[in-house]
Amino acid sequence: MMTGVTAGTVGAVVTCPLEVVKTRLQSSTAFLTPPRVVEPPGSTNASSELLRPEQRRKLSTTILRNRSQPQIMAISHCGISSTSTKSMSIIQCLRHIVQNEGPRALFKGLGPNLVGVAPSRAIYFCTYSQTKNTLNNLGFIQPDSPQVHIMSAASAGFVSSSVTNPIWFVKTRLQLDYNSKVQMTVKECIERVYAQGGISAFYKGITASYFGICETVVHFVIYEFIKSKLLERQNKRKTDTTKSSRDFLEFMVAGAISKTVASCIAYPHEVARTRLREEGNKYNKFWQTLHTVWKEEGRAGLYRGLATQLVRQIPNTAIMMATYEAVVYVLTRRFNNKSNEFYDF
Repeated sequence: MMTGVTAGTVGAVVTCPLEVVKTRLQSSTAFLTPPRVVEPPGSTNASSELLRPEQRRKLSTTILRNRSQPQIMAISHCGISSTSTKSMSIIQCLRHIVQNEGPRALFKGLGPNLVGVAPSRAIYFCTYSQTKNTLNNLGFIQPDSPQVHIMSAASAGFVSSSVTNPIWFVKTRLQLDYNSKVQMTVKECIERVYAQGGISAFYKGITASYFGICETVVHFVIYEFIKSKLLERQNKRKTDTTKSSRDFLEFMVAGAISKTVASCIAYPHEVARTRLREEGNKYNKFWQTLHTVWKEEGRAGLYRGLATQLVRQIPNTAIMMATYEAVVYVLTRRFNNKSNEFYDF
């Protein structure tokens, strides 16, 4: 539990700005700038007059539902006109947030993220370890086989998602707050969500999280396989059980590779989860959300923000896994664990 908390916290703080960018891209209101209202010819109001920031969220929903109305022009994908074929880079997206909402906006949702990282990672790693040990001791499945890793990862993902979903829901809502003048606080967000739908509202998107367990399963199966090969090489290379920086670097690479493959396979569930957590009633259920995104935005819509996710997840997972391994190693040596292995995951 201690190693899970430490690893998750370090990764969350370092990659928070990319998390904000990713969430914005996944949403249906990705980086909407205040749209311009086009007045009829001869109108006394200038067409360049912008709407106030507090109107942005409501208007963006109207834009998406009424694309055929000629009086509104939508601005999508990091502030680029919908007629543009190019998308902004991650650096440009980060600059867009800073210019329009200030530097603090890059860390929206960090509070709930840090609060959630502790119980989430602790519950996850603890459940994974206990399930794996239990399955290995039962004897009806070959110890440390892919089947054990799959069932352990699935159990850990289910328990962790069920317990911590309200925390991630609040985090997503905060990251989707485009208000540049008055940032919504955690308390205001909780009160607003509760007033709109009660306790059950905090569990919107949990179905998508359950479908996302397959990403975790793929990740840990690949990671365990690569790690077992690395341990074999390490044992052949030296007899001393002391670990070097090279060993931890290899585990970082293993974590990065496994997470990259898993993210590419299961990414659409993240888009669906973010849409389900948005304000409004357009997205109601997991499969309905995927169908709606596919129908309105095509295949590309299901993978919006994937590049940012990979840039965020690769260092985040590498840092997390290497930190996890390092803390386990230190604690194992500190408390004189009898096992000669690097850790008993």
